[in-house]
Amino acid sequence: MLTAAYTGDRTITIAETEPQAPGPAQVRIRVAYVGLCGTDLHILHGSMDARVETPLVFGHEMSGTIDAIGEGVDGWAVGQPVTVMPLAWDGTCPACLAGNEHICQNLDFIGIDSPGALQAFWNVPADVLVALPDGVALDAAALVEPVAVAVHDVRRAEIHGGERAVVIGGGPIGVLIATVARAFGAQVAVIELDANRRAQIEGLGFETIDPREVDQVAWVEQWTGGAGADVVFEVSGAAAAVLGATALAKVRGTLVVVAIHPTPREIDLQRVFWRELRILGARVYQRTDFERAVELVADGTIPSDLLITKIVPLAETRAAFDDLEAGRAMKVLVDVQAGQPGTDGVADAAASVAVDAQGVGV
Repeated sequence: MLTAAYTGDRTITIAETEPQAPGPAQVRIRVAYVGLCGTDLHILHGSMDARVETPLVFGHEMSGTIDAIGEGVDGWAVGQPVTVMPLAWDGTCPACLAGNEHICQNLDFIGIDSPGALQAFWNVPADVLVALPDGVALDAAALVEPVAVAVHDVRRAEIHGGERAVVIGGGPIGVLIATVARAFGAQVAVIELDANRRAQIEGLGFETIDPREVDQVAWVEQWTGGAGADVVFEVSGAAAAVLGATALAKVRGTLVVVAIHPTPREIDLQRVFWRELRILGARVYQRTDFERAVELVADGTIPSDLLITKIVPLAETRAAFDDLEAGRAMKVLVDVQAGQPGTDGVADAAASVAVDAQGVGV
């Protein structure tokens, strides 16, 4: 089978390996689709080199079907459609003992700290499986993990019907947060610099703001009748966005920090004090978030067709990252089975090809 692995120096290597039988308490998944995300870009850029071990077969947004079942696994069937909540915790650290297993102090984020889904057959612990309803398209189901992120973010914010939320950053997670917040009853506006993304977001029925064209603080005040937003989600990861975020929130409003910030950021603590703001971190998800995400994908609340810009075979994984970096795509999926040995013959030509940061085979 073919795998896509990060091998350091902004390089992805497509290589051929042998599938392994699942061990005790494991299942083997025939991976269908894998979504590429901002965390994967951080890996590719080398920002997580101190954490990951190379070569790393990465990828954690996925869908597939059960291919084989290991010893001691009950309740699952070969052929059953599934996704994976890619978290493995130790159950013994203070966070776990306090009921916060999803942010275990020794968390194994599968696909970062251990092998991920960019391989034709993937062995995972059975307890990370999440069942998919019959009839859900597997390409759409690859969005369940990022939707679960959005559900967790919105639940952390404790949004109520009729409240007003501002999302800073209109990338895939920002759009999903906006969509989930609306499903929870909020009115949502999205701050986004890119004109193409703003057009897509407006097509989904959301207000958008270009902060270079209008005063975003004045716009939000007018939109909220002078109060300010009930909740502000910082999803952009930009220093300027963090500094300006507190000015958008109402008295006793909430700022939810969603983006991964690689360095400390300046924040207006005077505004936090003056308006008694609440600042929350929101990291990963819990099983209830995954279950709700499956429902939102299955019932069509998540506009999968509009979010998935393109689907590429495994051999084109590096080129797909180029599209994401250049802003040419909202969400790219990798069709992991396309081009595998024994499918269409493309795989043999792609095996063991290393691709550098410019997408050129070397």
